[in-house]
Amino acid sequence: MGPTTRAHFVYNRRRRRRRGGRHAVEEASDEEQQQMDSSSSSSDEEGDQEEDAEASGEDVDDEEEEEAVAAEPAPKQPPAAAAAGEKRGRRKGSITISLKKVCKACKRTGHQAGFKGAVYIDCPMKPCFLCKMPGHTTLTCPHRVTMEHGVIPAPKRNANTSLDYVFQSQVKGKIPMVKPKFLIPNQLEHGNIKFHQRRVTCLEFHPTKNSVLLSGDKKGLLGIWDYVKLHEKITYDSVHSCILNSMKIDTTNDGMIYTASSDGTISCTDLDTGIGSPLLNLNPNGWNGPSSWHMIYGMDLNTDKGLLLVADNFGFLYFLDRRSKTRIGHPILIHKKGSKVTSLHCNPARPEVLLSSGNDHYARIWDTRKLEANSPLASLAHGRVVNSGYFSPRSGNKILTTCQDNRIRVWDYILGDLQSPSREIVHSHDFNRHLTPFKAEWDPKDYTETVAVIGRYISENYNGVALHPIDFIDTSSGKLLAEVMDPDIITISPVNKLHPQDDILATGSSRSIFIWKPKIEDELTEERAKHDNSSDDDSGGDSGGKNKKAKKTRFTHAVKGKGKSKV
Repeated sequence: MGPTTRAHFVYNRRRRRRRGGRHAVEEASDEEQQQMDSSSSSSDEEGDQEEDAEASGEDVDDEEEEEAVAAEPAPKQPPAAAAAGEKRGRRKGSITISLKKVCKACKRTGHQAGFKGAVYIDCPMKPCFLCKMPGHTTLTCPHRVTMEHGVIPAPKRNANTSLDYVFQSQVKGKIPMVKPKFLIPNQLEHGNIKFHQRRVTCLEFHPTKNSVLLSGDKKGLLGIWDYVKLHEKITYDSVHSCILNSMKIDTTNDGMIYTASSDGTISCTDLDTGIGSPLLNLNPNGWNGPSSWHMIYGMDLNTDKGLLLVADNFGFLYFLDRRSKTRIGHPILIHKKGSKVTSLHCNPARPEVLLSSGNDHYARIWDTRKLEANSPLASLAHGRVVNSGYFSPRSGNKILTTCQDNRIRVWDYILGDLQSPSREIVHSHDFNRHLTPFKAEWDPKDYTETVAVIGRYISENYNGVALHPIDFIDTSSGKLLAEVMDPDIITISPVNKLHPQDDILATGSSRSIFIWKPKIEDELTEERAKHDNSSDDDSGGDSGGKNKKAKKTRFTHAVKGKGKSKV
């Protein structure tokens, strides 16, 4: 049916409804039949065109499809039924909804890609979702079976002196190069359920108060939680108006926290009162459209110089003096103009060396003492958006980056050849949902600077439950050291932070925050004994384990903005 014929048909149908009466309906029926007969050939042609469009993957206009369905001739009905239908038509017109199964990956019909329970189904028109290589699916990907597949281990250091030889042969063999497995925080200890109003975006441990955890969310809310006392928690909702992307605490004044937000402001907030003072506002004139709205993502402190470094979504870097709370100099372009700078990190051993990452597919190293546009010390190329980049926490000689191409890249030496990474580890963190970006972070307590932690996107089937574990990875070999999970947490945990002194892991999953601690040896022995005793009766063993776990894990819930403790 062509557009002109369809317009005449709709006009005549509305005309019949206005006039009403059985006689008008009978007179119009012949005219409708003639119009339908005359337009049958054109409607068949349009139907063929729609089928061709669907076969080729093109989208068909939903409005045209609904009109075409409504324009089909209705079957003949008795006079009474026709009159009743005419009355119903006067009250409310019929609505036809057409639902099509369209693949979210390639936008074609006939198949669907995504999660089906705990299994991820790949699109047949796309490569493997995990490693991005053709020839296999995610279920059969070799990187899913063994994470170290294809990873070249880091070379061992040569012994140059007799003392080095003695150390290598007699002492070093007895010292574990990677933190022992029992020290990995793999047991859920505390939980703050729905502490935030929106999803958690960042976490930080207080540098001097070991049991205090700071958190930010998508709405700009700042949360403070003492997870040992459990019920002592508070939230400040007046710090920022939208996403809180980054936070840093000044070790010289641990009562103040610096926060960066997508509202284009840097705030210095008193943790006791919640009163903040703006240090930088990149949107003084308010909203004038997305092309001029500045958002701040990357931020870090240079404690030696008393500087606060921040970067926006247009690729510019800003310097702030923390003492005078003023901006220093002019903004400098450090990434492609118009591209977002996702993270900043100052080298812990040489604070004047800065590492930046952005969505222009690059991570760059800068010398802030002689910083100029387009003059980085090195540019580290990546395949897609770089979510984060960090120097190793002790020596600062290594670099760890997380890229959206499902790769974790490691450079072993910043003064060596930086054209290509020392290792690329395939890991599932490329997401197609509204999530906080995944970021692999070093373990600050690991003296070998090899352990990193990151959440996993693709779920795994654990005893019939789809879980998204948190992975501890040995970056020197690519091996998976541990998978941290709990059957009660079925949501994704993209935000993870390791405690700088204690063996504690904090995770942000949706609107909740969880604290993990290592299992002690007694619990491991009891767990093994329970597993041996429950080999004949799995259901009884599982129920006993759940009851025992419920007594150990403590939760606190947030109800209408008030903390409610539950033990």
